[in-house]
Amino acid sequence: AANGNESKKFKGKRSPCSPSRVLHLCKIPSDITEAEVISLGLPFGKVTNLLMLKGKRQAFLEMASEEAAVTMVNYYTPVTPHLRSQPVFIQFSNHRELKTENLPNQARTQAALQAVNAVRSGSPAITGALATEFRLLPGQSSVLRIIVENLFYPVTLEVLYQIFSKFGTVLKIITFTKNNQFQVLLQYADPVNAHYAKMALDGHNIYNACCTLRIGFSKLSSLNVKYNNDKSRDFTRLDLPSGDGQPSLEPSIATAFGTSGIISPSYSGPAGFAPAIGFAQTASLSVPSVPGTLGPLGMSNSAASGRMTLPGATSVPRNSVLLVSNLNSEQIFCTNILFWISTGVYGDVHRVKIMFNKKENALVQMADASQAQLAMSHLNGQRVYGKLLRATLSKHHTVQLPREGQEDQGLTKDYSNSPLHRFKKPGSKNFQNIFPPSATLHLSNIPPSVTVDDLKNLFAGTGSTVKACKFFQKDHKMALIQLGSVEEAVQALIELHNHDLGEKHHLRVSFSKSTI
Repeated sequence: AANGNESKKFKGKRSPCSPSRVLHLCKIPSDITEAEVISLGLPFGKVTNLLMLKGKRQAFLEMASEEAAVTMVNYYTPVTPHLRSQPVFIQFSNHRELKTENLPNQARTQAALQAVNAVRSGSPAITGALATEFRLLPGQSSVLRIIVENLFYPVTLEVLYQIFSKFGTVLKIITFTKNNQFQVLLQYADPVNAHYAKMALDGHNIYNACCTLRIGFSKLSSLNVKYNNDKSRDFTRLDLPSGDGQPSLEPSIATAFGTSGIISPSYSGPAGFAPAIGFAQTASLSVPSVPGTLGPLGMSNSAASGRMTLPGATSVPRNSVLLVSNLNSEQIFCTNILFWISTGVYGDVHRVKIMFNKKENALVQMADASQAQLAMSHLNGQRVYGKLLRATLSKHHTVQLPREGQEDQGLTKDYSNSPLHRFKKPGSKNFQNIFPPSATLHLSNIPPSVTVDDLKNLFAGTGSTVKACKFFQKDHKMALIQLGSVEEAVQALIELHNHDLGEKHHLRVSFSKSTI
C-alpha cells in the first residue's frame, strides 16, 4: 500500500499478489519524470493511468489490460528494471483500477500520458510541451548510436528496423563493425522519437541474455547512405543501388519495409495477448517476452537463424520442458488445451503429462529448447476457456513415459511421431508464419467443395461469433476467418485444427497477423 489513505484513491480491491492491471512500483528515483515511469510499461501495452508518490519513492501504473500487466511482471521479476541507473521493483497492486480524477497535481501526469500516446500513435503534431516532457535538449540529434553487446545471434538490418520503427518513423540505418563491436547508426524523422526509443530500449536484450542494446545519441545530425543493401538502408530513397559486391535486400524484405516514400510505423498490434509492438512476418517477432525465455524484444531463435538452434549460443536455457499451469481442470477442457499445444502451433510437441494430483498443471516437452521458449513466449498469459494460462520452464528436462504395467490413467501422451508436426524440416517456412494468438485465423488444406458458408457454420458451431470469412483470391485451398475475440479464436483453433473436411482433407488452422 502507498499509504493509509490509499483506498480513497482507488476503485475496487484484490487480495495481495493476485494479478491486476494496476502495478505497484517501489524505490523509484525521487527526481524521476512521469514519462520515464510510463516508459517501463510501454513495451508491454498501453499505459492508461499513473499515480506518482515521489515522497515515498513509489508509483502505481495502470495498464490497459490484465494480460499486459501479467506479462510485464513476468518479465521484470527475474530481470530487474532500472531508472536513472537505480533498480526499481514491480509487483501487482491489490487494487483493480486507478481512480485519480479528483486528486491534486494530476495535470502533469495526464500530460505525460497524452505525450507518450501521441508519440506511440505516430502523431505528427509533436508540440513544445511534448518535447519538454521528454526533457529534450536544444539541438538534440535524431540519430542514435547503438552498440550491440554479447552478439551471440546475428542482428540484421530488418530486425533493427522492426524494433526501432515502433517508436517513430525510421529514415536511415547504417550497420558496421568497429573495435570488434557491432554498431548501428539509426536516424529518426524527429528527435522526440529518438529520445523515446532510447528511453524504452536502452539496456534491453534482443534475445535472452544476449544481444544487449546500448544506446546513445550520435553527434551526427543526419546520415548519408549511399547503398541500399543488407548493411545500410535509406528508407526515403528506395532507388539507391546495392553497391559492388554487396547483396541487395530480398524482395520480401523490401516489401516488408514498404515500396515508396517514407515508411510510417504501425502501432496497432494484434488484439488480446498480442503485445503493443507487433513485428513483420519476415522476422517472426513478438514483444515482450516472459521470464526465463526471450529478451524484452522477443526475437525468436528460429527467426534469427532460419532453424531452431545456433551453435555456441550457450547463454540460452537448454531446457525443452514447459510447466503449463492454471488449465481449466474439467477433463474435456484440459485435454483440448493440451491437444492444441500438441498440434504444434508454436513448435513440435513430443510428450505431454497431466499431473496426477493437480490436473490443472501439465508438463509439455517440446522438440528442443528454442521451441520451448517460443511456445512459452506466446502461451503465457493467454486466456483459454476462461482461465489465464501460465507457461514457464520446468525443472524437469524430460517427460518420462510410464513404465510397462504402471497405471497412468492416460495422463501421459507421446506425440514424438505425430504427423501433425509442422517444424521437422530445418529452415521450414512455417517458422516465418508464427504469430501471437489473434482473432483472425489462417485456414489451409480446404477441399474445393467447401464454401464460405460451410466454414462460417463450422466455426459458429464452436460458439464463436464469425465477423468475416474469405478465401485467398489465388488459392481456394486457403482462407482467413475473423472471429469475435482472441479467446474465441483460441478455442476454435483447439477444437477445429485437423478437423476432417472430407475428401481426405484435414483442416489446418493457425493464427494470422492479418485482418479482413
